[in-house]
Amino acid sequence: MRLLLDTHVLLWWLQDSPRLGPTARRLIGDSRNYLAISIASPWEISVKHRIGKLDDSGAAVIAQLDAMGMELIGLTPAHLAVLEGLPAHHRDPFDHMIIAQAKAEGMTIMTDDAIIPRYSVPCVGVE
Repeated sequence: MRLLLDTHVLLWWLQDSPRLGPTARRLIGDSRNYLAISIASPWEISVKHRIGKLDDSGAAVIAQLDAMGMELIGLTPAHLAVLEGLPAHHRDPFDHMIIAQAKAEGMTIMTDDAIIPRYSVPCVGVE
């Protein structure tokens, strides 16, 4: 499975949070799955770190990705083309980029966000 982790899922994985259930842990830990993080996630973490909402920094998260076998996906024109065609179900620009990248790359988003599936992108929950 090609998984793109939503920002909160990435943080929960790094923090070994009990919010991640056994199925999510199994999928993330399965070396047969391709795991990726959108550049939007460390960007969002950095923004929230700067204003005091998160202790983690985006730069620190990026430094951990290689060791965890996760790829960081940058922005491409194809991602932006998909982004521009998304409906406005909500206003979170970081989620919009994650959704656009998942659609463009044929990936499944692991998320606990109930709005993301409304964008007709494959999703798996965190249970």
